[in-house]
Amino acid sequence: MGVRPRGRRGGLRRALLSALVVASVAFPVAGAARPSQVPAPVPAALGPLSASPDALAGRYAANRAGIREAARAAGRHGDLRRAAALRGMAAPGRRFLLFDGRDGGRSAEVFGDLARAGRIAVLVPGSDTGFERYGRLRAGARALLEELGEGSAVVAWLGYQAPGTLSPAVLTPGRAQEAAPELRRFTEELAEARPGARISLLCHSYGSVVCGLAAPGLEADALVLYGSPGAGAGSAAGLRTRAEIWAGRADGDWIARVPNVRLELPGVTLGLGADPVSPEFAARVFDAGGGGHSGYLAPGSRALGNIARIVAGRLPDEGARHA
Repeated sequence: MGVRPRGRRGGLRRALLSALVVASVAFPVAGAARPSQVPAPVPAALGPLSASPDALAGRYAANRAGIREAARAAGRHGDLRRAAALRGMAAPGRRFLLFDGRDGGRSAEVFGDLARAGRIAVLVPGSDTGFERYGRLRAGARALLEELGEGSAVVAWLGYQAPGTLSPAVLTPGRAQEAAPELRRFTEELAEARPGARISLLCHSYGSVVCGLAAPGLEADALVLYGSPGAGAGSAAGLRTRAEIWAGRADGDWIARVPNVRLELPGVTLGLGADPVSPEFAARVFDAGGGGHSGYLAPGSRALGNIARIVAGRLPDEGARHA
């Protein structure tokens, strides 16, 4: 049901519609600067995920070969930035559970020993994340693994084409609707490969919408929404999952100024749902400190420490509180 433009809600509706107009104007400029879609080989058929050391080693090797071939294809196409990014991803020691260079690219990189991990964190990134802008996601995964210590694994899941921050797509759940079945399937495979492991999905920014839409029936123990513009639902109960729902927002995060509405317009849904840290959403809220939108997994930050505690099945510092 659409939101009627009365009082504060009417103001939020106008603000969101204005944002859509601004993004629509900015999109051609931002889109022109984004990497072009380049040809890439069809990925190898790897079969069901297995967490045995030998099976993982074979999977990592097959994906490394696929990444190298995709780098060569990007170079032949003339996209030197994409080619360089892919060569970096194919470096010795890097380990990918999945890789597909087509349609913007999809991947899942492992940090830590997945074969023996008792706790697994899956990072689901937000807008402007891609092969050419992968450094922040990788740095966050490494920082989280360091914070968690032995017996843990972190998976950086880039299993969808993330929208650009300056694009109309970031104001709608469309990309998240496409991504949600893939995330649910990937999480199910992890749970089957590592039965008994504690699995947490860590969902940043627009990634919160992906996680929220994937949540019903999700094979996960915790769902952590941070820097979130919404989760595609009106409440934690509306996510229909057995997972614990946590939410946090840093004091300096600009996402707090994004209107949290959901409008059903002809042919499009505009807005991403309720604010996960609001009392109405009723998630368990953790202290994310005073950083900005991109600093939740910064080494030494309060947000990183508390997210790691949730992944480990412990309460955040200062305990849990309901919004």
